[in-house]
Amino acid sequence: MLTLRERQKQRRRDRIFRTAINLFREKGFHQTTATDIAKASHVSRGTFFNYYSYKEAVLLDFGAQLLNELREQALSELAQGEPPLEVLRRLWNRLAEVSERERVLLSPLAYELLNPDPQRAKAAFEALPLGDLIAEILHPLRTQGRLRQDMSLERISRSIADVYLLSALRWAAYTPGRQLKDEMNKFLDLMLEGALAREAAKPAKAARTSS
Repeated sequence: MLTLRERQKQRRRDRIFRTAINLFREKGFHQTTATDIAKASHVSRGTFFNYYSYKEAVLLDFGAQLLNELREQALSELAQGEPPLEVLRRLWNRLAEVSERERVLLSPLAYELLNPDPQRAKAAFEALPLGDLIAEILHPLRTQGRLRQDMSLERISRSIADVYLLSALRWAAYTPGRQLKDEMNKFLDLMLEGALAREAAKPAKAARTSS
């Protein structure tokens, strides 16, 4: 049970979070200041920074919520016996869809993962463990011997997560007119060809071609 003070703090944090996200969507992330968020949330600028050390930290909460929803969907599909590669493909397409829909929010969030400040980059990495989710999805393939053995599951999974990040950044910066889903799937196919053991790569590629 939370104390009254803890519940009040949580409600205030939720209000600041919702207000910030709405302002980011309405005005744009870079056009919205911490002062704007504080005023709209009916708190002082200092109070905003008590809850969020920097503006991008709001986006980390947003991304963490999205990733938790995607994780629940993916793990539910695995529990129902869906093939891991199909679950990964669905996750990939959902990532593309939400990235296109929430481009205003997810583009600066993606850049936060590359922040030159190591503490900021670490905070983003820990808040958005996409590689860990991919590892959970691919773990059955590892136990079946269907992944190459000269690379760890962690390294394979984080490399695939990096492909999402780079695909999203390139799309947002250079090719926003294209479908992000198409771009991401091209790169995922390349990654899986390298990650799967040779005998597993052929059926995976055939399944992708037939679909």
